[in-house]
Amino acid sequence: MNVQKAPWEAVNGVLLLNKPRGLTSQQALFRVRRRLRAAKAGHGGTLDPLADGLLMLCFGAATKFAQRHLEADKRYVAVLQLGARTTTDDAEGEVVERRAVRVDRAQVDAVLPRFLGAISQTPPVYSALKRDGRPLYAYARAGESVEVAPRTVQIHAIELSSLQDDRMTLAVHCGKGTYIRALARDIGEALGCGAHLAALTRTASGAFQLEQALGLDAAEALDQVGLRRQLLPTDVLLQASPRLDLDAAQTQRFLHGARLSGLPCGGLIKPGEDVRIYGPLAAGQAAVLLGIGALESGVLAPRRLLCADELALDAAPAQPETASSIPISPFRTESLHQDATP
Repeated sequence: MNVQKAPWEAVNGVLLLNKPRGLTSQQALFRVRRRLRAAKAGHGGTLDPLADGLLMLCFGAATKFAQRHLEADKRYVAVLQLGARTTTDDAEGEVVERRAVRVDRAQVDAVLPRFLGAISQTPPVYSALKRDGRPLYAYARAGESVEVAPRTVQIHAIELSSLQDDRMTLAVHCGKGTYIRALARDIGEALGCGAHLAALTRTASGAFQLEQALGLDAAEALDQVGLRRQLLPTDVLLQASPRLDLDAAQTQRFLHGARLSGLPCGGLIKPGEDVRIYGPLAAGQAAVLLGIGALESGVLAPRRLLCADELALDAAPAQPETASSIPISPFRTESLHQDATP
């Protein structure tokens, strides 16, 4: 007897998940996606299997804006094992060197300022960064030596939380592209004893905090309807951008890629910056998120548009008018111009 599974469906929104250790980010995403029966899904920033903490899961329309969140600052609590270097710079690798640990708080306080600001960091050889189309870990697993170029990353803050024997806990606030494994490795070298990352928890990503996240067990305990109620609207990814509202007629032209001119923006929006665009799909309906656009010389051009399945009424609840929420009165439209990015 064949049991027919429920079909994958259009689901839009963001789930803040507290990813447990032992799972890849993709495995955690799939388990939630399967529960939601979501047709399209992605995540905003990979966490290694060793790490736990905040993982932003994006569904449907939200996947179009996940890249913006990948560039957000992150906060971590990192536990360093002093006295041992590993092949992967974390606890999953083989120990390649052991050294005696004679480190006190004064030494740590003297070393940590070296890792503040814009620093040069060489990514781990066991990482997903690509060289000639292959991830670095593929070369490492094959025993092939490959030169990894250093790159500049931003460390906004780094503080010592505890130091007990050969274990050190740090609170780190960093910019995009930072490898905490590499930071642990380099701090260990600066202390003269070597180190690797023993544990890692992401506590914040952009404006979102771990305290807001739902555990994986709790997510899987909910039925489909209950889990969908946990989703945040897609536009939580766009709150840093100013808002413009269109009327129903303008909405239809914008969704077809038209450039719209004559905007009474009052100088509140910078030329070329992303603007989140809202409008009703029909007269009398509530405004929903339509996508993002940009203003140049008073002309609004689409940059990223939502499709029919992504224009859910619950994707953008009505918001009070503010300085960055500017209703647009009817204005003339120029000739149709398709200018939406893929």
